[in-house]
Amino acid sequence: MRYATHASADGIVMTPATPPTASVIWMHGLGADGGDFVPLVPELRLPEEVAPRFVFPHAPVRPVTVNGGMPMRAWYDIYSLGVREREDAAGIRASAALVHGLIDRERSAGIGAERIVLAGFSQGGAIALQAALRYPHALAGVLALSTYLPLAGTLAAEACAANQAIPILMCHGLYDPIVPLALARDSCTALQAQGYAPQWREYPMQHQLCAQEVVAISEWLTRVLPAVQGTGRPSSRSSSSAK
Repeated sequence: MRYATHASADGIVMTPATPPTASVIWMHGLGADGGDFVPLVPELRLPEEVAPRFVFPHAPVRPVTVNGGMPMRAWYDIYSLGVREREDAAGIRASAALVHGLIDRERSAGIGAERIVLAGFSQGGAIALQAALRYPHALAGVLALSTYLPLAGTLAAEACAANQAIPILMCHGLYDPIVPLALARDSCTALQAQGYAPQWREYPMQHQLCAQEVVAISEWLTRVLPAVQGTGRPSSRSSSSAK
């Protein structure tokens, strides 16, 4: 599948040669930018009938406390290596609101909410979870890579029923030195305790992606973004059933 790539101050958008019927909004990790996962798109080898538009936004530049106050692209501040000890709630909420705006932009462009996936790596995965579970319309799914559940203590009060059954794929490295495996496992358990049904996968890697994980991501995207056989157009589904 060929893509046209457009870069702007806000991020990078990859649009397939065929008219897109779905969108994947993918948030990068701390200190990276929207270009970080652009090379992954051809590696996914998605079927032409899926061919979503990929949106890779840039996080704002802000000082990051754990890195000595150095300004870098970050979805929120990190105060210490123990990320759950004190969370930048304001920063997390502001970035989730930014992502909600990106969802709304895709919907204005003709993509239904039920055809939009939120994805992210590390910090970006935390924002994907934060934004998806609090969005008022059913989304296609959330892909959370090498990450954890932020503001877990407020989820029960803030979660939107529209995404209670949202497909969630969580992938993590067994030897991750940045986001501890135990924290990610606890996040998966916390989601299950609140009625979500995340799929959990572990891989023998550190804070990164691996080939087996890329295959799993491709299969999952193909499953949550189905198309009508032979037409390349999405199945007719209501928002309540597309979760």
